[in-house]
Amino acid sequence: MSEPVEYGPDERTSIRESFMHQVHGDDESPSSGQAKWIKPVPKRYILAVMMFLGCCNLYSMRVNLSVAVVAMVANKTVNVNGTNVVVKDFDWTPGMQGILLGAFFWGYTITQIPGGWLSNYFGGKVMYGLGVLCSAVFTVLTPLAALVGGLPLLVVLRIFEGLCEGVTYPSIQTLWSKWAPTLERSRLITIAFSGSYAGTMISLPLSGVIAAELGWTWIFYIFGVLALVWSAAWFWITAESPVDHKTITSEELEYIIDSAGASYVQCKRAPVPVIDILKSLPFWAIAVAHFVENWGFYTLLTQLPTFLNDVMHFDLSQAGLLAALPYLVMVVFIQTGGHLADCIQSHQWLSTTAIRKLFNCSGFIAQTIFMATAAYMMTPVSAIACLTLAVGFGGFAWAGFAVNPLDIAPQFAGIIWGISNTGASVAGIIAPTVAGYFTMHRLIEEWRLVFYLAAGIYCVGALFYGIFASGNLEPWADPCKNSKKDNQQNSDLDDDVVEYESGHDELK
Repeated sequence: MSEPVEYGPDERTSIRESFMHQVHGDDESPSSGQAKWIKPVPKRYILAVMMFLGCCNLYSMRVNLSVAVVAMVANKTVNVNGTNVVVKDFDWTPGMQGILLGAFFWGYTITQIPGGWLSNYFGGKVMYGLGVLCSAVFTVLTPLAALVGGLPLLVVLRIFEGLCEGVTYPSIQTLWSKWAPTLERSRLITIAFSGSYAGTMISLPLSGVIAAELGWTWIFYIFGVLALVWSAAWFWITAESPVDHKTITSEELEYIIDSAGASYVQCKRAPVPVIDILKSLPFWAIAVAHFVENWGFYTLLTQLPTFLNDVMHFDLSQAGLLAALPYLVMVVFIQTGGHLADCIQSHQWLSTTAIRKLFNCSGFIAQTIFMATAAYMMTPVSAIACLTLAVGFGGFAWAGFAVNPLDIAPQFAGIIWGISNTGASVAGIIAPTVAGYFTMHRLIEEWRLVFYLAAGIYCVGALFYGIFASGNLEPWADPCKNSKKDNQQNSDLDDDVVEYESGHDELK
């Protein structure tokens, strides 16, 4: 493998001009024919919106079964030869339903780490698009699998759907390592990831309406078809990197190339320094924060409707609407946190390390306070307000740990996210189980233990991240330093420039 070379300002200018000339020809820019006063929407923000919608689709397909299964096992009255008979589509016990609802995570956890590696090798665009596309196909096939094969076939299908979705989130990090300018990382990543919570907020109430009006099968048909349409748009509109994009302006291309940093001189198939990653305390700060955030999130995602119904005595319809409220607040907080973080960084008021710690730790500390307050007060208004704010302030943490992989190792961001999300997915399995064990009798005192435990975990997460997190490039991720370990001879300038875009004939 060739050894990357550090270039001076004049050489970088020459490289940049060569890129733009080879991609766009002699035109001033791809949009040079447009009127001068028309400013096209930056392609990186179109990519962010497409990722937002993709994450929205992914979470809609992930959580809609939790609503559909209620209708699938519900009693209904049908007329048989003039006689009303009570029947149900499936006679599944609560334990069988639990196995079905958990099957997704068995597959999802397995493909996190491979997803990071595959997105580095084949490209984030391909892996993200295929992940959503295959998930959509399995979603559309869900009614057929349930009716033909019953619970066993449906469990297998959900495992495969989890396997497909597992590659998507590491792919997002890989794409942003090529697309996100340093001073826009936080806002672009938080725009993309906030789609997950928007999907949860939309899917839960909408699935109930669809089941009531059209039947449970249409939940899967509608959300699956929407994801199929999105997949077609994704492959048509997006590109793996700015250099690959056919209609990007020369100004945007130049801006991204100038500010992308180390990820633009990486080698596409550079060996992954697994041992160095696992020995890195900043990596473990990300992993611990990711685990902590998922613990609280999945505790409330799975238990909040039950808590509101059993302890606060709201009826199921009220509980469903109130349970969706925290995710609306979280979408707002995630995007607000991302924009504020970039604003602080662009004005150089704080270092990158300080910014990541500020947003991550403040989010966790606020969640600690509101979780503990909810456990102490336990009145309807205060509980709803505190739990909503606890979930919402978690959005600030995403401007910390979720952006951090691009700070410490941009070329390995997808792999780092895959490793950390593996542990975070385990938290998504353990946390609801622990909450269910603590609340076997549905007493207020038992729910207090659940909230106090979550508050304590948030506090530990804030402390660990505050001590060990970093916003600086790790030594093992510096392509210039790492290249000195290779014994191969240097290649010429053209090979070094094209190394990152290996395989793109138009750039050779």
